[in-house]
Amino acid sequence: MIDYLSNIQLDIMLIISGISAATAFYLALSKSLDPERKVFLILTNVFSVLLLYFDRAAYLFRGDTSIAGYWMVRISNFTVFAMILMIVWAFNHYIRDIYRDETGIDKIPLRLTLVDFLVMTGLILLAISQFNGMYYTIDANNEYHRAPLFFISLMIPCAVLIMQLTVVLQYHKHFHNGLLISLVLFTTLPLIAGILQFQFYGLSLANITTGILSNMLYLFALKDMNVTVEHARELEVNFLKKENENSKRLFEQTAEALASAIDAKDKYTKGHSARVAEYSRKIAEYAGKSQQECDEIYYAALLHDVGKIGISRTILNKKGRLSDEEYKVIKEHPDIGAQILSSISESPYLSIGAKSHHERYDGRGYPEGLKGDDIPEIARIIAVADAYDAMTSSRSYRETIPQQVVREEFVKCLGTQFDPVFGKIMLHLIDCDAEYQMKEKEDVKELAGKNVLDCDEYRAEVSEGIITTKEITRIKLTSIPKEGYPEVNSMPSLILFDSLDGRIHTEEKNISRLMYFEYGEIRFDGKVVRKGARKMQTEIKKNEGKSASSGNTAYDIEATKVKDHLLIKIISEKETIEVTVALPDSARWAYIGLTGEHCQLTEVSIDRDEVEVPDDYIKRIAEEISYIDVPSGDIPNIQADGYRTATSDGILINDKLTISFHTMSLPTARLVWHCPYFSIFSSGNGKVEGPDFREYGLIRLDGENWDSDEFGRNKITVNHTDEFTNWDAWKATNKEGFDVTIHLKRDGSIVTLTTNNAGIDVTNVTTVFDPAFDVYVALTGDQCAITNIRIKEE
Repeated sequence: MIDYLSNIQLDIMLIISGISAATAFYLALSKSLDPERKVFLILTNVFSVLLLYFDRAAYLFRGDTSIAGYWMVRISNFTVFAMILMIVWAFNHYIRDIYRDETGIDKIPLRLTLVDFLVMTGLILLAISQFNGMYYTIDANNEYHRAPLFFISLMIPCAVLIMQLTVVLQYHKHFHNGLLISLVLFTTLPLIAGILQFQFYGLSLANITTGILSNMLYLFALKDMNVTVEHARELEVNFLKKENENSKRLFEQTAEALASAIDAKDKYTKGHSARVAEYSRKIAEYAGKSQQECDEIYYAALLHDVGKIGISRTILNKKGRLSDEEYKVIKEHPDIGAQILSSISESPYLSIGAKSHHERYDGRGYPEGLKGDDIPEIARIIAVADAYDAMTSSRSYRETIPQQVVREEFVKCLGTQFDPVFGKIMLHLIDCDAEYQMKEKEDVKELAGKNVLDCDEYRAEVSEGIITTKEITRIKLTSIPKEGYPEVNSMPSLILFDSLDGRIHTEEKNISRLMYFEYGEIRFDGKVVRKGARKMQTEIKKNEGKSASSGNTAYDIEATKVKDHLLIKIISEKETIEVTVALPDSARWAYIGLTGEHCQLTEVSIDRDEVEVPDDYIKRIAEEISYIDVPSGDIPNIQADGYRTATSDGILINDKLTISFHTMSLPTARLVWHCPYFSIFSSGNGKVEGPDFREYGLIRLDGENWDSDEFGRNKITVNHTDEFTNWDAWKATNKEGFDVTIHLKRDGSIVTLTTNNAGIDVTNVTTVFDPAFDVYVALTGDQCAITNIRIKEE
C-alpha cells in the first residue's frame, strides 16, 4: 500500500495543485464572499499550488546532476518549506476575519497575533538554513537529506496550528457547524499527517493533506454562506407538500430568521428588514394587490438586503458616512442578494426584489440603471418602503428624521426617485399615521430592549417619548433607590413634552428645528414643575394603612389625553397621585419621558387600552381653547386638531352644489397640508365612517388628492395663477384665514370639484365605479378651523 501511494503521489500532487488553481480562479470571480475573507482563501490556494508544484519538482529532479536539476532541487525544497509557512499564515488571517465577523469582537486574541511573529521567525530561520544546512543538505549527487535540526522546521508550523486550534475550540459556539468543521480539520489533519510522515519517509502526506484542505476551505465557506438559503429551499419544497397555512408559517419563520441574521450583521439597521416588509405589504394592499401578491411582496421585502451577507461588517458598521470606495462596495449587495436568492427557483420574486430595490424611477439608480415601468413592480414598491424606513431610523451620523420632513422629501421625489403611484400611497400612509408609529421603535433609550433606565443626575437619562391618546396608556415600573442618597433625592419623574420626533431635546438648534415644547415635570412624590402648560393641578390620595417604604417601589402609571387636557395617575402601594394638565391647545401632542434622580427604573412595560375614554373622562381645570367659537352657518363648525380628527356631516351632491366657508390653520400648523380636505363618499347614513362607507376621493385645498382604486378613480389638475408666489406665502395666508368657495357637479358616475384659493386652481374629476349610491361631500382637514359653512344648491 505504501509503495503504491509512493508511486502515484506525484500524480496526486499534480491533480490537487490543478484543483487549487481552479479554486483560486473561481474565488477571484466570486462576489458572494466577504472581500477580505476571499483574499486569504485565494492566497491559501495559490500557496497550495506552489507547495505541491515544487514538492513534485523536488522529487522529479532529485539525483539529476544537470545544471537545471541542481537549481530546481534547491529552489523546490526552499519553496516547499516557505509555502508551508505562508499557508498557515494565510489561514491565520482567514481565522482572524471569521473571528471578527462571527463573535463581533474587534480585539484579536494574542495567540493569533503571535502566529504572524512565529511565521516571520520561521522564514528567517529558513533563509539562514540555506547557508548553514540546519534543516537539510543536498549532496554531490543532488540528493536531499534531512539535517539534525530538521525538527525545528516542523515545530514552528505545528505550534502555529496548535495555537489556531485552541482559538477555534475556545470560540466554537460562535461558529456555524460548517465553518467549525473546516477550521478543526485544517488545524488537526496536517498535524496527524506530519506524524505519519515521520513513520513513512518519502511520502509527502502533510503537503498533500494541506493541499486538499485548502480546497475544502472554499467549499465549506460556500456551504456556510448558502446554508440558510438551502434551508429556505427545503422549506419551499415542503410548501408544495403541506397544507397552505402550515407551510406559509414555516416559510415566514425561515425568511424572518434570515432577515434577522442580515440585520444583526449591521448594528445600525436592526429590525430594518421586518419594517420594510410591513410597509411594503401596506403599500401593496392599498394598491389593490391580491393576498398572494401581498405575501410575495412581503417576503421579497423581508429578504431585500440578503446581499449584505457578502459585505464586510467593517463597512456596514462604520460610524459616519462611507467613502466613495466603501459606497462602491455597498452597491454590490443587490447583485450578491440576487445571486443568493436565484437558487430559490420556486420563488423568483425574491431575487427580483433583492436585485432591483435600489433602482430609481428616473433611471439614475443601480445596479442596472432601469427606468420607469422597466423596473419590476415589486422592486418599485420595496424602494419606497426601504427609503421611508431609512429616513425614519437612526444612523451613526444622524437621528431619526421627523415624519413631516420625510413626507416633504417624498413629495419632492415623486416621479424621480419613486414611482408616483406607490410614492403617493406612502404619502397617504404617512397622513394616516397620526401618532408616528411607522418608525424604528426604541421604548427605553440606549438600553437595547433591557427595559432598564439607570438614572444618576436628574434628567441625565431620559426614555424615548411615550405618546398619550384617548386610549389609556399604562406604564409599569419598579424604582430602586441608589445607596447613599436621601429618599427625596432618589425617585422617578415624568417629563411632559411635544416634539416632531417624540424625543427630549436640549440643544437650541434641535429645539427650534423639531419644535420641541415642554409642558412640565412630575415627580413621583406629587411635586410638579409647570413650564408651557396653562395649568397643572395635583391631587394626592393616601391609601389607608399603608406607609412609605424606603426600599424598592412598584408603580402603575396611567396617562390619557382628551383634547387639550392630560391626566396622569401615579399609583403606588402607599398613595395615588393624580395630575391634571391643561395644555396650550388641542392640536398639540403630548409625550411622556421617563427619567429620575439617583435611582434605577426596572421592569418597565408599556401597554395601551383598545377603547377610547369618553370626552368627559378628564375634569376640566381650564377653559377649552377653541378656534370655532363663532356663529355657525348651515351646518356646525369643525376644528380638526390633527389629521381628519373632525369631519362635517355629509352634504348630498344631487346636481350642482356650491359650498363656501372660512378656513384658518391653527397656531401649531406648520406644513402645507395643514389645511381643509374634501371627502367624496357614500354611506348608509350620509356620514363619514357610517354603514357601508365608501370613499371615492380625498382632495386637499393645496391640490393633492387620494383615491381608492377599489371604489373610484380621480384625475386632478392643479394650476398656479399669478396670485400664487410660493408655499411659504400660501401657508401664511392660511394662518391669517381666508374665505373658500368650492363648486361640485355630479353627472351620473362623474363628480367634478373646482376651487380657486390663494392662487391655486384645483379641478378634480372623480369617477364613481358604482353610481347607484347617493354621493356626499364632507369637510375635514388637518390642524385647521372651518367656520361659517354655507351650502347652496343650483
